[in-house]
Amino acid sequence: MKKQFVLCVAAGMLATGVVKAEVSPDTSQTMNHTGKEVVVTASRLEELKKEVTTNVTVITRKQIEDSPAQDLGELLAEQSIGHIQKYPGVLTSVGIRGFRSDSHGNDLRGKILILIDGRRAGTGNLAKLMTDNVEKVEIIRGPGAVQYGSAAIGGVINVITRKGEGKPSFFAEQEVGTFDYKKTTGGVAGTLGDFDYSATVSIANMGDYKTGEDEKYFNTGYDDDIRGSVNLGYEFYPGNRIGLTYTHFEVDKAGTPDELANNDRDDYKKTRNRSIDVNYTGKTADDRFAWMARYFVGEDKDAWYDPTGSNPTFWDDGIPFKKSTDQQGAQAQVSYVEKNFTVTTGVDWMNYDLEQNEYTPRESEYDDMGYFALVKGLLFDQRLVLTAGLRYDDYTVKYNRDETTPETSEDSDSFVKSFGIAYHVSDNVKLRASYGEGFQIPDAQELAADYVVDNWLGTKHYMGNPDLEPEESYTVDGGIEVSVDGFTSSLTVFTTEYDNFIEQVEIAPDVLSWKNQDSATVTGIEGEISYVFPVSLAGSRFFMEPYASGTYLTEYDKHFDDGSPDEVIRYIPEWNLSTGVRLRDANGFSGMFNLAYFGETEVQDWSSWPAKDVTKGGFCVASMSLAKKFPLGNSKSSSVTVRGSVENLFDRNYEYVLGFPMPGRAFTLGLRFDI
Repeated sequence: MKKQFVLCVAAGMLATGVVKAEVSPDTSQTMNHTGKEVVVTASRLEELKKEVTTNVTVITRKQIEDSPAQDLGELLAEQSIGHIQKYPGVLTSVGIRGFRSDSHGNDLRGKILILIDGRRAGTGNLAKLMTDNVEKVEIIRGPGAVQYGSAAIGGVINVITRKGEGKPSFFAEQEVGTFDYKKTTGGVAGTLGDFDYSATVSIANMGDYKTGEDEKYFNTGYDDDIRGSVNLGYEFYPGNRIGLTYTHFEVDKAGTPDELANNDRDDYKKTRNRSIDVNYTGKTADDRFAWMARYFVGEDKDAWYDPTGSNPTFWDDGIPFKKSTDQQGAQAQVSYVEKNFTVTTGVDWMNYDLEQNEYTPRESEYDDMGYFALVKGLLFDQRLVLTAGLRYDDYTVKYNRDETTPETSEDSDSFVKSFGIAYHVSDNVKLRASYGEGFQIPDAQELAADYVVDNWLGTKHYMGNPDLEPEESYTVDGGIEVSVDGFTSSLTVFTTEYDNFIEQVEIAPDVLSWKNQDSATVTGIEGEISYVFPVSLAGSRFFMEPYASGTYLTEYDKHFDDGSPDEVIRYIPEWNLSTGVRLRDANGFSGMFNLAYFGETEVQDWSSWPAKDVTKGGFCVASMSLAKKFPLGNSKSSSVTVRGSVENLFDRNYEYVLGFPMPGRAFTLGLRFDI
C-alpha cells in the first residue's frame, strides 16, 4: 500500500513540470485587492501570507465547494491535514503533529484548538462544524498558544465564515444518496447599502450503512441533523463594522454503535452546539490603527441514551448520561500598523461552566484571563520578516466533588513566547524558521475525579490527582516555500519537546488516575505541493491542478526519567498523505479526485481488559466529485448546478478507530438553484 501511494504522489509531482502554468481565476478567493494571498489567524490581524513566519495551510472556498465533505472533520480528512479519529455518527477529532483535539467534550482537554472567526468554538468535535457558509479554513501547523491560549499545542484550525457581498442572492439545494441519505440546504447572501448578510441552513438524515465488506452496521444513522450559520454586519462608518455571527448544530438522534462484533442496535445520542458572537472591528482612515472587540456566548450539550438499560450501573438505571458546557468570553485588541512595523496587543477572557449528571466532579468552572502582545518587523526592503509574541494567562479551576463537599479552587498561571524569522530569497522563494511554546491546563476530572464504573470490562475506580501540573510544549521548525506561475509548494521540518504531559495510569489494581509523565518528543516533516496549468481537450480548455500534501513522523516517543525504555505515543500514524487532481473550466465545470492515506498506528484494543497494545493497519480511501453549472435564461446570476460525488470510491473496508468500520462506497447526487 505504501509503495502504491508513493507512486501516486510521484506521478502527481512529475505532472507539475510538463506545461508552463497559467493561473485560473478561481484561485483568487484568498487574495486581497492587490491580488496577493492574505491570512488572519497567525497574527490575529489581516496580513500577507508571504509575511507569515510559521507554516499556515489555507483551504479555500472553492476547494470546500468542490469537496463532498459534509462537515469540518470530513474536509480535513480529505485534505489529509492530520490524523483523524472518526467514529460512526457525529464524532470526529483531528491530530496535527502528533497532538489531537478532544472530540468527547469542549476544547479544554484537547491539544488542537478549533476557532470560529478567531474565537474559541467551544468544542473539539469537528463533526459539529458545518462547511456551508464558510469562506475558508486556515490551519496553523504548530503551537498557537501565544495568540490563543490553552490547548493550542499542536495547531490551530480557524473556520472563517462568509461575509455577504454584491447584490442579494439566494440558493436552494437538494441532495440524495446511498444509505437513505437526504439533505436540504438553503441560503442567502449579499449587501443592502451598508448592511451585509450571509446565512445558510440545512437539515439532513441518513440510515444505517453497510461496510466495505457489505456487512450491515446497525445504529449508524442519524435523524434531523440541523445546521445553521449566520453572519450579519453593518458598516456605520468606512472601515468600521458591527457584526453578529450565529452558529447552530443539533442532532435529534444519532446512533452510537458498539464495535461491529457487538453491533449495538439501540444506544443513541442527542447533541447540540450553538453560539452567538457580537463584534466590532474598526480602523482609522489612514489604516495606521486598527481594533477589534467581541463578546460571545455558547453552549455544547450531549446526552447518551440506552433504552434497554443493558448497562444499568453506568447509565443510572436508564437515566441518560448528560454533559453540558456553557461558554462565554470576550476579546479586545488594538494594532498599530506602519509600512515596516506592526504591533498588536490585547486581552482574552474565557469562562466555561461544566455540568454532568454522572461521575465526579458534577460541576466545575474554568476562568482564564490572558494578555498578549505580537510584533512584526520588515527589514531590507521587506525581504526579512521578524516576529515575536508574548502571552500571560492567569486561570482558575473550581469544582465540587459532589453536593456535600465544599468548593475547591486551583489557581495557576502560564507564560509563553514565540519567535519567528522569514527571508525572501527572491519574489518566489521564502525561507522561514520559528520557535513557539504551548500549554494545556488540567481539567476538573483529572484533578478531582472519584467515581466507579461497572461494565463489561469490569469494575474500575477513577481517582483524580490534585497535584497535576500544566502540560508544556516547546516547538522549533524551519521550512521553505516556493510560489511561481501557478506552482506552490512548502516543506517544513519540526520537532516538539513535550513536558508534563497528562496520561491516565493504573495506580493500583482496577484503580485509575492521571499523572504528569516525564516528557515526549515528536519530530517530523510536512509538505504541500500543487500546480495549476491549462490543458486542451476536445476543443475545450480546462485548468488542471495536481496536488499532494502530507506528514511523516520520524520520532514520536515518550521518555521516562526512571530509566524505563521509551514508548511510542499511541494513536499517532507514522504517515498521513493526500494526493489528487482538481479540474475546472470557465463554463461552470469542476471536478476533483482525491486519495487520502493514513499509515499504521499503535493503538489499544479495548475489546478486553486490560487493553492490549496492537498495530492498526494503514488504509487508503478515495473520493471523487463532479459538478456542472448551467445558466438560466439570460441572467448572469441565475443558474442550476448538477453535482455528484462518490466517497470510498473503491469500496474499501477501513476504519479510523479500531473496531468501528466506516461506510462502503456511497454515492450522492445534488441539484442546486442559484438566483
